[in-house]
Amino acid sequence: MNFKLKNDTFLRALLRQPTEYTPMWMMRQAGRFLPEYRETRKRAGSFLGLCKNPDYATEVTLQPLDRYPLDAAILFSDILTVPDAMGLGLYFSDGEGPKFERPLRDEAAIRALRVPDIGKDLKYVTDAVSQIRKTLDGRVPLIGFSGSPFTLSCYMVEGGGSDDYARVKTLMYNEPKLMHHILEVTAQAVTDYLNAQIEAGAQAVMIFDSWGGVLSHAAFHEFSLAYTQRILSGLTREKDGVKIPSIVFTKGGGLWLESIAETGCDAVGLDWTIDIGIARQRVGNKVALQGNMDPAVLFASPEAIHKEVEHILGSYGFGSGHVFNLGHGISQHTDPEHVAALVKSVHELSRKFH
Repeated sequence: MNFKLKNDTFLRALLRQPTEYTPMWMMRQAGRFLPEYRETRKRAGSFLGLCKNPDYATEVTLQPLDRYPLDAAILFSDILTVPDAMGLGLYFSDGEGPKFERPLRDEAAIRALRVPDIGKDLKYVTDAVSQIRKTLDGRVPLIGFSGSPFTLSCYMVEGGGSDDYARVKTLMYNEPKLMHHILEVTAQAVTDYLNAQIEAGAQAVMIFDSWGGVLSHAAFHEFSLAYTQRILSGLTREKDGVKIPSIVFTKGGGLWLESIAETGCDAVGLDWTIDIGIARQRVGNKVALQGNMDPAVLFASPEAIHKEVEHILGSYGFGSGHVFNLGHGISQHTDPEHVAALVKSVHELSRKFH
């Protein structure tokens, strides 16, 4: 599958090669803020119905690109497809977010955890990747992704989202061996899963460590970062002679930037709590940076958005190695017109820095 890329600005920025402007995409860009997405979701019948049908997944992946001149597409899926394939029984209850029918609540369940058969249990994802890549026809690169082992294990042990992570942290401190067992199996599953996405056509991959930031310094390195590093060392780094860049995003990870940059990833995703210029000074030439506007800025006026974009670009400064993004997923309550203003501002204002 060798569709010539018409716009490879995003991939070049990740590899810190020269670009004419700062490329951008947004976490959760295919989502509820778009009326066309809500339409498709209605047809699909449910969120999982959307994820598990390659036709629908392709349709919603491309919707933001048809509306905005974004520089990358990201596979439409969910981080919890992996634990679901491990037999935990993912379901969504209205207004409550994801839940698992069979969370990991005892030693027997934890010991029984197995790496899923990606080719069988997650075929709907790799089928979607191939179909999206084909449909994109080289317009922009396609990003594949997964949750980090620690983030996935939070959901697997808690049985859903959590405010305090009490169950998973209790397990971690009381029974570290069991916690490591979950993380080891999950890290292997994620490595296989991302490699399968690369094989199917993903041109860059991203690991979402959404909950790594809830850990203490020592626990983050032992229970989160070590497993992210393990995945990165097992990833396919090149396909058909082309490098496949990797991005690691830890929400709340600003304290550990240097450690994250040492993992062997090509880029570090930043949330909005750290100044991107300071982040750049701290990681030096080791990695590219992705981020990092507060998604709430999009509730403000186009003028305010323009000003914030100017500030972030100015803070990063001259040269390549910056992929503009939000510091977390876009809110479903965002006005689509404000996103248009954001994309326009980034593309226009960034040229002078290149």
